[in-house]
Amino acid sequence: MKDNYAECIELMTRRGITLEDCAECTHFLQAKYIKGLTMEECVKVVDEIMHDRDIQNAVIIALELDILAEEDTIESTYIKDAMMKDEGLFGVDELIGLGMAFNYGPVALTSFGYIDKIKPGKIGELNTPKEGVCNTFADDVVGAIASCAASKLAHA
Repeated sequence: MKDNYAECIELMTRRGITLEDCAECTHFLQAKYIKGLTMEECVKVVDEIMHDRDIQNAVIIALELDILAEEDTIESTYIKDAMMKDEGLFGVDELIGLGMAFNYGPVALTSFGYIDKIKPGKIGELNTPKEGVCNTFADDVVGAIASCAASKLAHA
């Protein structure tokens, strides 16, 4: 299986997500535990996380699902409506985020739950409803990447 780093970065960019956005959330999670933590360090570890094939697969499928909902190409009306409204009990978006975090251990898992609830930075921006835009999975992708990076920093 090939490394899909470039495809992930391009897809994230199309969805308005940068490595720096993820790094800001990583910094939010770890700055109080790692004195002197810089944004440069956070961007570096986020970039490392993005080279993980499991993360790449999750990012691509999650963001593609948001795109399919926007393009009205999902056959199930129930699923499309749940995604377009980011229904609280839909939960599949959180499952993908948790799956990503699972690869990086308890720190990533607990960080993901916390950041998903608090919704700082880009996560909150993506979670704000916009007519015709589906970011149901995008906010969880950012949170999961940040949480994985936070875990990697915590264990460094």
